[in-house]
Amino acid sequence: MPASATSSAPDPGFGLYIHWPFCRRKCPYCDFNSHVRESVDQARWAAALLRELDWYAARTDERRLSSIFFGGGTPSLMKAQTVGRLIEGARARFDFAEDIEITLEANPTSVEAASFAGYAAAGVTRLSLGVQSLRDEALKFLGREHSAAEAIKAIELARATFTNISFDLIYALPGQEVSDWQQDLERALALAGDHLSLYQLTIEPNTGFAGAVKRGEFALPREEKAEEMFALTNSLCAAAGLPAYEISNHARPGFECRHNLTYWRYGAYVGVGPGAHGRLVQNGLRTAYQQVRRPESWLKAVEKSGHGTESATPLSDTVERAEEMLLMGLRLDEGVWFKNFEAATGAPIGAFLDAGRLRRVVEAGLMEMDERRLRATSEGRFVLNSLLAEILV
Repeated sequence: MPASATSSAPDPGFGLYIHWPFCRRKCPYCDFNSHVRESVDQARWAAALLRELDWYAARTDERRLSSIFFGGGTPSLMKAQTVGRLIEGARARFDFAEDIEITLEANPTSVEAASFAGYAAAGVTRLSLGVQSLRDEALKFLGREHSAAEAIKAIELARATFTNISFDLIYALPGQEVSDWQQDLERALALAGDHLSLYQLTIEPNTGFAGAVKRGEFALPREEKAEEMFALTNSLCAAAGLPAYEISNHARPGFECRHNLTYWRYGAYVGVGPGAHGRLVQNGLRTAYQQVRRPESWLKAVEKSGHGTESATPLSDTVERAEEMLLMGLRLDEGVWFKNFEAATGAPIGAFLDAGRLRRVVEAGLMEMDERRLRATSEGRFVLNSLLAEILV
């Protein structure tokens, strides 16, 4: 059953995020914590990740994992043995849900695709491919190493190896017309498994693209065109049986990314590795953790002290928790469930919203509310940040 069709507040789940910070090259649009290194001692890194996992396993009330997510960086640069060692290490420290989802992000180069069978044997149940485009000229602009032909072969191999796959595309590229995106998306839907992540290109600070835009080398499509592409994305995906369950994510019913749902539903999760974030609950207190970003600094800290924590911030401010939960939950088509909201914040949702302004945005068709939940419509999710600023007290 799709998340948006549930009749009662869902369990947010409990996840583990493992960050592998290494890439072959840095893409110009990427602001993730990724680094290029000539060589990596994978045995040493796996030992450090498991040691930090010990640290956080002792600092959470949760014991049953519903998902594991290998993100990066480029996790498909890991050997299958390394992935298997980390999965078994997690199993030794937590109980696994019977239907645990274990996702690994991968690049669709032919070299990395050769490892797919090994990842499946190691316990990975879901593969997420960073395709980004099915046009060679766009891939070159985005700084990707693979070709469109390689991407298609990798998608086909992934579908033959895993029962659950996803791939990413980026749209609203410089010079891209709505008709161009429609052709690309229709082609992607013909190739897709059960999940697609479709992101509008944004220019993040301190990236290669940020400098290029500042120098006037290119400009993004105007906002009206990007909004038209967003609406087209939602309509085409819904017609193909992959409705949007989150602003940028589309899935067949039952194939929503369980790990990301834990984030958006404000569930607890462990994050290990350089720059990883975590949200853990111990003795009823929710704490936000962040690790040191630089790989070598993180590794040195873990080997010395058992963890690479840069900050641990108790989320004791009820208003802060409420705003964070609304910002995350309203990204979802299902919205924010009142029962879960009150459990996480200790107060009803109405205590944080201006009733008059909320009524006006509902009348404008940007939000909907019933006795169980508050949700943004598709039009509302496109302007979510300004919408939240409008309705919060």
